[in-house]
Amino acid sequence: MAIEKTKRKVKKTVVDGIAHIHASFNNTIITITDRQGNALSWATAGGCGFRGSRKSTPFAAQVAAEKAGLAAQEYGLKNLEVKVRGPGPGRESAVRALNSAGYQITNIEDVTPIPHNGCRPPKKRRV
Repeated sequence: MAIEKTKRKVKKTVVDGIAHIHASFNNTIITITDRQGNALSWATAGGCGFRGSRKSTPFAAQVAAEKAGLAAQEYGLKNLEVKVRGPGPGRESAVRALNSAGYQITNIEDVTPIPHNGCRPPKKRRV
């Protein structure tokens, strides 16, 4: 029997992309996509080894953004448009980490969903 040769998957080159940063109170999720929304790379603060309350720190968001940025550099990405969602502590540090990873940030947009008085919010904590 002859050994079948498998074709190597050619990675597409993408110049412009979108970085979606979801910063919740418990975790930060960074997804880098192309213009159409197809995911190129992603990383989370929990996936970078941070657990518990350390997962919700700005440093954890910075590490996750650097990891997602390095993985997306294989596609030849140069320019990023940043869309930030959520009130978490990792918002600014993730944007700064993407900037220091060598990406040209063209636009920063806040896409946090704001209800038109929809669901009742959870009760305030008494500590």
